[in-house]
Amino acid sequence: MLLSRFVVSIFPVALMVVSAGVVFSQNYPNKPIRLVTSQPGGGSDFTARIIAQGISGPLGQPVIVDNRVNIAAIEVSMKAPPDGYTLFFGASSFIYGPLLREMFYDPLRDFLPVSAATTSPSVLAVNPSLPAASVRELIALAKAKPGVLNYASTGVGSGSHLAAALFTSMAGVNIVHVPYKSTGPAFTDLISGQVQFMIPTAASVVPHLKTRRLKALAITTEQPSALFPGVPTVTAAGLPGYVSVSTNGVYAPAKTPAAIINRLNQEIVRVLSNADVKQKFFDSGSDTDPTSPAEFTAKITSEINRLSKVIKEAGIRAE
Repeated sequence: MLLSRFVVSIFPVALMVVSAGVVFSQNYPNKPIRLVTSQPGGGSDFTARIIAQGISGPLGQPVIVDNRVNIAAIEVSMKAPPDGYTLFFGASSFIYGPLLREMFYDPLRDFLPVSAATTSPSVLAVNPSLPAASVRELIALAKAKPGVLNYASTGVGSGSHLAAALFTSMAGVNIVHVPYKSTGPAFTDLISGQVQFMIPTAASVVPHLKTRRLKALAITTEQPSALFPGVPTVTAAGLPGYVSVSTNGVYAPAKTPAAIINRLNQEIVRVLSNADVKQKFFDSGSDTDPTSPAEFTAKITSEINRLSKVIKEAGIRAE
C-alpha cells in the first residue's frame, strides 16, 4: 500500500521531467553551435568542417568550427555547459592520450560520444630492397635477426609508434624503434634504407607507393579496403587478429541530455551517409564511419582496452 502511494506520488514528477526534456529537445537548437577541434589544416579540421557544413541546414543554425591547440580544444569543450551548443571533434590521440601520460580528462568520463566520423587505415610499408615480400616473410626475417631490423615512427606515443608496437608485440619479434619528429624525415630514411619498415597513415604514404619508392605489404584494417585494392590485410597476410585503424568523431560534454545527443547523431549520420561526402573522404584516404552513440562508445572502450595493454607491455610514455 505504501509502495503504491509512493509510485502514484512520484509519477507526476517523473512525467514533468520527461516532458521538460522533450520540450528542451524540441527547442534545440535556437542559437549557433560551436564544434571545437584542433588547429586548421589537419585531418580533424577537414572532417569537422564537412560535418559542420552538412548539419547546419537541417539544424537551422550555423555550426561554427572553432580551432584551438589540441589540449585547449579538449579543455574548452569539457568545461562547456552540457547543453549541446559546444561540441568537440577528436582524433584517435584524444582516446589514447591519457594512456601515455597524466591528463586532466577521461574520454568516457568527461565526454559523451555522439558519432564516429571516419576511420583511416595505416599501411605496413617497407623499403623495396628489404628481402621480405609479405608479412610472414617480414616476421620470419625479424625472428632470424633479433634486434637488427628497425622501424620508424613519427614520435614516441604517436599513432605510427603504437601501430608498430602492437605489430611487434603480437608477432613476438624484437625490432628497434627509431622515432622521428615528423613523417618527412621518417620517410626519407625509410626510402634510403636507414630503417626497414613503418606503419604510417594511408594518406601520408600513398605518394611514395605510387612512385614505388616504398612497397605496401599489408593494410591494417580488419577487412580488405577499396582504398588499397589487391593489398591484403595484416591479419590475412600473416598476423591473425591484428587491426590498427585511426578513428575520429564528435563528442559532447558529459551530462548533455540524451535527446540532444540523439538529434545530433541523427544529423551527423545523415551527412556521413551521403554519397558525395563518402567520396570526398575516400579521395582523402579514409572511410566514413557513422555510428550510434552506443556503437561509438563500444569502439572507444575496445580501443582503450587494446592499446592500454600494448602501452603497458612496451613501457611507452609520451615525451
